[in-house]
Amino acid sequence: MIIITGSSRGIGRYLFEKFWETGTTAYGTYNKTFPDSDKENYLMKVDISNYPDVKNWIESIRNKIEHLTLINCAGINYTSFAHKAEMDKWSDVINVNLIGTFNVIREILPIMREKSYGRIINFSSVVAQTFVPGSSAYAASKSALWGLTRSIAIENSGKGITINNLNLGYFNLGMIEEVPQKYQTILKNKIPSGDFGNPDNIFKVINMLMDNDYINGTSIDINGGLF
Repeated sequence: MIIITGSSRGIGRYLFEKFWETGTTAYGTYNKTFPDSDKENYLMKVDISNYPDVKNWIESIRNKIEHLTLINCAGINYTSFAHKAEMDKWSDVINVNLIGTFNVIREILPIMREKSYGRIINFSSVVAQTFVPGSSAYAASKSALWGLTRSIAIENSGKGITINNLNLGYFNLGMIEEVPQKYQTILKNKIPSGDFGNPDNIFKVINMLMDNDYINGTSIDINGGLF
């Protein structure tokens, strides 16, 4: 069973549909964007930054959870130079990308520990590793996932649970649509292949992590060599 947060658009939606295509049951969340999908019964409106909302959602599907992989894909962005940042918008990024991710993990972990099995995959970003002006909120939220992942890994490895990060580069769907065309060209020139990634590469790495019980507490770069 797969749970994907942020599955109404971009990479999250791609993965949600891809798992169903390959015969795997997937449950997903959306918040502000209602998903156009024939799997509406498997999608629920959840504000992951709101802990009671997350708690109610997990409780509603608790009896269906078995052999679970949790993919924390939900995320938002806010671009601003730090000295000009609006504090509420800056905080929103942390609340969704970091605290929201933890809220979901917090509710899922007791179930995974009870069943002595679990795979947790967080989505970090190459933005946390490179110099991108105006990205302080996003970079802070994504780099924080590295420490969170390592701590949770050591706490739960004895229970058959692994947790890892995927440090995503730029792919041909999702947040790249918000990047100005001029900057997209600059980014492509920094990638050895000269192009953005196919999201199927993300799907393949997720499947690898699902099948592997000895990759734990680490971060895997999927960026085409962009640095």
